[in-house]
Amino acid sequence: MSGVIIDTCIWSLAFRGTAPREAKVAHQISVLIDENRAKIIGLIRQEVLSGYSNYNDYAVLRDKLSYFPNEPTLDSDYEIAAEYSNLCRKKGIQGSHTDFLICAVAIRLKLLIYTNDKDLRHYSKHLPLALFAAN
Repeated sequence: MSGVIIDTCIWSLAFRGTAPREAKVAHQISVLIDENRAKIIGLIRQEVLSGYSNYNDYAVLRDKLSYFPNEPTLDSDYEIAAEYSNLCRKKGIQGSHTDFLICAVAIRLKLLIYTNDKDLRHYSKHLPLALFAAN
């Protein structure tokens, strides 16, 4: 697995500021970009861009993210995401439709997920999901 889907929460941390944690995340994203490993799906792009009420800030970020083409999301990904949701719910783990769609795409494309969302760690106990371990 060489590609890494960068989750919304990680993009948000990187764009937030210069605190040590944020700088470390921004550096890790830069490394992934330099290695041509950083990936995004349309759903994450939408979530990241939805956080900006100032149009100029939105436009700057939209232009920066346009460097990354969306990884394809197939109709079957939505069906698999529902299966993953049902499976995890049976195990007592609730999750968002967004999270399970990210999981479905990542698993199909054999991509890692870079996230700090603890829910995905819970899903990874029951799904063939691989999470990116930041340096």
